Amino acid sequence: MTAPRLDLTDRQRRILARLVAEFIEQGEPVSSLWLAERSGLGLSSATVRNILARLEELGLVRQPHTSAGRVPTDQGYRTFVDLLMENRRRMKPSAEVEARLRQAGTVETLLDSATQEVSRASHHIGFAVAMASSDAILQHIDFAPLDSRKVLVIVVSTGGQITHKVVEHPEGFDAVALRQAANFINTEYSGLRIGEVRAALMQRLEEERVLYDELLQRALRLARAGLDEINALTPSVSLFIQGASTLFESVSAHDERLSLETLRSLFRMIEEKDRLVQLLSQYLEAPGLTVMIGTENPSKDLHAFSVVASTYQDGGHTGAIGVIGPTRMRYQKSINVVDGVAQVVTRVFDKS
Repeated sequence: MTAPRLDLTDRQRRILARLVAEFIEQGEPVSSLWLAERSGLGLSSATVRNILARLEELGLVRQPHTSAGRVPTDQGYRTFVDLLMENRRRMKPSAEVEARLRQAGTVETLLDSATQEVSRASHHIGFAVAMASSDAILQHIDFAPLDSRKVLVIVVSTGGQITHKVVEHPEGFDAVALRQAANFINTEYSGLRIGEVRAALMQRLEEERVLYDELLQRALRLARAGLDEINALTPSVSLFIQGASTLFESVSAHDERLSLETLRSLFRMIEEKDRLVQLLSQYLEAPGLTVMIGTENPSKDLHAFSVVASTYQDGGHTGAIGVIGPTRMRYQKSINVVDGVAQVVTRVFDKS
């Protein structure tokens, strides 16, 4: 997201960038005297004060108290991030990170590891959102008898993702019949999207009504029941979260927006997941790197936070890797970490 471009002079841009960078590091309002001495521009304190006054008029900085220095506003952070993006050189993730992610055996393990990597490197909450398995490609299905009427349906889909559900079937099955049913489904429908498999099973059941192959009919009904149950349990988007406790490490005395109630609201969203999934899934719609700062976030509960997200590709699907942290985050580092891990995840999917 990019705000309307402000026509800033080179001095104004450099003073703003220095102020934001210092506030991010120290968490303290930045004074004109400090900027005059350390900006490297050779400006007097009076000149810096005039520049800060203009930046305040433009809504880029503010004074939390009359006698205090300035702190950046959300628009100030936005201008700072836009300047970073203009001069950014895309960084490659470390070989160690890539090696760790390539050890993942399933989609869930890969995305869980990716959230751990971005959280650990940025010291913020790491997340990943991914399209769920209902639209994935069926690779293999298996039926395992649990008792005379309960069957465990195991579905392996794109990227080795494994989903399972216990289905109770009134007619019951023996182990031989279950094996025959699985062999039939795998032979006929492997390689199709799970939604297409379900539709094909329904059509085949209609056709088989006139036939006398009762075992085939029962196999079709069992397979459809298993896929229906899995589809009903699986949301359109899956969410992975790591590192919620790191938010407390990021709070300073001057982060007045990060009140206890604000943190509680975010943690409630994390626990409930549904609303957070809905908010974060918007990053699947914007390919590439996205940075949402403070009040740019659509939910009021996220107005005290910034979100950095980058999309990855999983075959024909798009997912997103990102972090949630205070607006006073180290944007350069978060952007590099998130984008780098998203690149690795795409490469892992490409080779799986």
